[in-house]
Amino acid sequence: MLLKIHPENPDERKIKQVVECLQDGGIIIYPTDTIYGIGCDINQTKSIERVCQVRGIDPKKSHLSFVCKDLSHLADYALNFDKTVFKAMNKNLPGPFTFILKASNAVPKLLKYKKKTVGIRVPDNNIALDIVRLLGNPILSTSLRHSDEVLEYETDPEEIYEQYKNLVDIVIDGGYGKNVASTVVDCTNGSLEVIREGIGELLL
Repeated sequence: MLLKIHPENPDERKIKQVVECLQDGGIIIYPTDTIYGIGCDINQTKSIERVCQVRGIDPKKSHLSFVCKDLSHLADYALNFDKTVFKAMNKNLPGPFTFILKASNAVPKLLKYKKKTVGIRVPDNNIALDIVRLLGNPILSTSLRHSDEVLEYETDPEEIYEQYKNLVDIVIDGGYGKNVASTVVDCTNGSLEVIREGIGELLL
């Protein structure tokens, strides 16, 4: 299903439709403040496996992110982050960043894999944030790459739908996505190290 949702004022009824799909084990393609992502409810193990299968990635090796509504549940999924890291996250989120933190014991239980780190995203995108708020827990997410290696990411939701309509349950059309991913910041050593330059310019 291709579901058009206004990026600035998301229709509550449509957001509810997406959330019900996620709760039923569905997987979605949705807009963020950078590129389009593919995700599912973190509590649906089979859905996580589906996401990895559609993307052709090994969940044991790949960097999967948790898309959160804010930093209120951070302690549930990450540990050993100091005040400097939290201050930086608070200053830069919502925004185009993925912060890599040491994973709490809850993460391997959710993913069924021995993950030592977790990526945390709070995108500055009303559609994504409204979905996570109504869902009540984060979305497990990974970026949606283009089948053409020259074009790194998909940007047109209608083209995305044509390519993925038989593989996912809902493709959200929230307008054109960007072709540059988030800036990735590694916080696992107690300091802030940018390991991938993306759209976001880190404020300290």
